[in-house]
This record gives sequence, C-alpha cells and structure tokens, in this order.
Amino acid sequence: MSKYAIVVEYIGTNYAGSQIQPGQRTIQSELEKALSTLIIGGINPPRIKTIFSGRTDAGVHAKGQVVHFMTEEPIVASRFLNSLNGILPKDISVSSIEEVSENFHAQKSGKFRQYQYKIVNRQYRSAWDNHSLLVRNPLNIQRMNKALSYLIGEHDFTSFKSTQATDTAKVCIVYKAECTKNGDEIIFEIIANRFLYNMVRVITGTLLMIEKKDFAPEKMREILESKDRTKAGPTISPDGLTLIKVGYEPYNKIENTNTMEITEK
Repeated sequence: MSKYAIVVEYIGTNYAGSQIQPGQRTIQSELEKALSTLIIGGINPPRIKTIFSGRTDAGVHAKGQVVHFMTEEPIVASRFLNSLNGILPKDISVSSIEEVSENFHAQKSGKFRQYQYKIVNRQYRSAWDNHSLLVRNPLNIQRMNKALSYLIGEHDFTSFKSTQATDTAKVCIVYKAECTKNGDEIIFEIIANRFLYNMVRVITGTLLMIEKKDFAPEKMREILESKDRTKAGPTISPDGLTLIKVGYEPYNKIENTNTMEITEK
C-alpha cells in the first residue's frame, strides 16, 4: 500500500462542510467518490477513505486543505491530477499530490493552520464581493490590530468556542493574528497550532462587535480572560473564511509563506 497526500481547493458555499455527514453533500463525500471512481473504477466501487487535516464548517472555503489516502496502485502525478479534476465538481479541485511516508497523517502531523477572513468595508455592496463580508460601519485597522494582539500566545479560548462543540479541548497557541487593508478590503489573518469549533468566526464577530460598539481594544483581552462564550461577539457568516495553508513544520513567521508544502520534514 502507498500513502498519498493531496492539496484540495474548494468553494464551500454549496456544501454542508468538509466532513462526511449522512444525507448531506460534503467536500469529503465528493472527493472520495471521485477518488474511488478514478482509482478503482467500475459501478459503485468501494470507497477510498480520506483523512482531512481538519474540519471546515458549512460554507467555508479552502485553498490549502491537505488530505491523505491509501491506495494499492502507484499513482502517476500529472496524469492523475488532470483526470481527478475532470471528475470533481467545478467548485472542488486538487492542486498537487505527493507520496508521503507511512507515518504521515494529514491531521495529526500538522503543526499549524492558517486562515483568512475577507471583509469589505464600505456602504454599498458590489457584484464583485464574492466570498467576503460587507461591513458598512467604518473599521479602524489600528484598533483592530491592537485588539487582536491580546490573542497571541497560548491561551484558553473557551470564549471563542461554539457552545455546540463536543470536543473538550480549549487551549490553542496563536502565532499570528493581524488585519491588513488594501483600499476598502480588509483581510484578517490568523495562524495557530489548532482551532476550536467556530473559533475564527467568533473571533471575527467579536472584533467587529468591538468596533461597532466603540469598545476599547482591551475588551478583547477581557473577553478572552472571562472564558465565557456569552461575552464574545456573534458567530459571523462563514462565506468570508478560507483555509489558506496547513504547515507540517514548526511555524516560523519569517520562513513560512503561502506556499503549500505537504512533506513533513
């Protein structure tokens, strides 16, 4: 048996998240169906099981979702990618494939995850505002970054975790949390070793709440330290959120870029 890792890109708007759910159309169900058709063939081929680097919610997108799977037959990368992308729906694609070691695990081997949330800050909507959140009240980039600075480091992120989450984990290490502005577009980028259920969307909602109500940026620290979900802002729309990269080496803010390398060094 050989193990392969692929980098998957998708627009999550039409899917009930990445993870397989009974009776729901998901990224994993579409990917496994395509892989089984291509690798095994025939009518109703046995399902090829995939392991994702992490779960993304309904409506969330990805440019760098890493997935591994096993196969008995060796794969010729260039031919395989063209064929797989020809089978997959138009809003899912695979950008690379790499044979990996037996010990590689798309989820457990990951050292950090990078997400971006796209906000458009203006009074009117545009037909070009695909996969972003329109915020009409003026946003102050300096205040936003001051608020985000309190999230850097290892913390209990209970305040930013969905109350519906079944996972008992609550501690994460945030390496970067920063907003950048280009015209009326604001990109919120956050990098951490792991994320709790709805964590990025709740942090974004809290950031926008602080701005809308003109709270001091220190309000973010107060909410973080309270460990109380009711103190934080709303769980914001998933449509502006994209998984950019999963890293398999320890995070280094100078060396790490947006390139998507699968290999675990």
